[in-house]
Amino acid sequence: MADQPDLEERTESASPKRLEEARRRGEVPRSRDLSAAAVMLFSCMAISMFGERIVSGFAQLMRSGLSLKFTPGMDTKTMLPALGEAAFSGFMVVMPVLAAGFVAAIVAPMVLSGWNFSGEALAPKFSRMNPLAGLQRMASTNGLIELGKSIMKFLLIGVIAVKVLRNDANELLAMGNHTLSSSMQSAVHLCLNALLMLACGMVLIAAIDVPIQLWQYARQMRMTREEIKKEMKESEGSPELKGKIRRLQQEMARGRMMNDVPTADVIITNPTHFSVALRYDDKRNGAPVVVAKGVDLVAARIREIATEHNVPIFEAPPLARVLYRSVDIGHEIPASLYTAVAQVLTYIFQLRAFNKGQSIRPERPVIDVKE
Repeated sequence: MADQPDLEERTESASPKRLEEARRRGEVPRSRDLSAAAVMLFSCMAISMFGERIVSGFAQLMRSGLSLKFTPGMDTKTMLPALGEAAFSGFMVVMPVLAAGFVAAIVAPMVLSGWNFSGEALAPKFSRMNPLAGLQRMASTNGLIELGKSIMKFLLIGVIAVKVLRNDANELLAMGNHTLSSSMQSAVHLCLNALLMLACGMVLIAAIDVPIQLWQYARQMRMTREEIKKEMKESEGSPELKGKIRRLQQEMARGRMMNDVPTADVIITNPTHFSVALRYDDKRNGAPVVVAKGVDLVAARIREIATEHNVPIFEAPPLARVLYRSVDIGHEIPASLYTAVAQVLTYIFQLRAFNKGQSIRPERPVIDVKE
């Protein structure tokens, strides 16, 4: 087939981005048979609901049309307005049926693919006028499927038409012996019956056509692995760019973290490899919070900022390692570390009071923490 080699390469399902771009171009799954079936069904409903009104309307239209006198009827000044009035009256009689068909033609495509309006779809495509491309489409898989569907529709509609004519042949021939009103009622009944039978046939065809259209659309939208990789690269960026963005985010987060170091109550250190800054506010926090932490160079920078802002530094290597590994920045310390951190903070607060001459010098606590 003309399109088979290309489709063989497209082994991956379409991505949401590709489907969205297709919708913008007006490429959505469509089923003409679904629209035709909906129009017929809605028209049947309108005829069954407004049948008597349609019959009386056409009867009145025929009476008024045949009641023109000969002399005025030959006058163009009289005949043209009468013809326009009759056309308008006939249009108003069949308006319910036309409105029902119009609504069905709008609603049916929305059931399959939702509401979609695309200006690109309205633009002329001169490539469709290429005879060679048309022959290729006819010889494609889609062309053969459409041919099979057309043959099936022809046979099904033909069988239904023959059955309707055979069943209603006697009533159709007897209409000539009935009165005008009775004949028109019979005509409406016959038309409604025939349309209903055809609508049932079209519903059957649509039930087969809709899955085929969805399958064809999914098949046409499939992507190659290279297209998937290219799209991911375009949407998520190259690894180099992602790495650069990640580094910038880390630097920004580190900068915010360093700004919080002066607000800490104590810096617990390893003393050289780890540094963890703790802040305790008994009015706002239930437990001390880690406001900054780091290793090696970052840990050294935390100690430098703490020294510049007179934040106490407490050496407790096991506690510093446990805090660094178990608590994220901005989170409270776990309950298992309450006792050890409370000993440190108590010592720091007592030391502050001693420096202000408000207390005796406290003894440095020995922190015992299991890692």
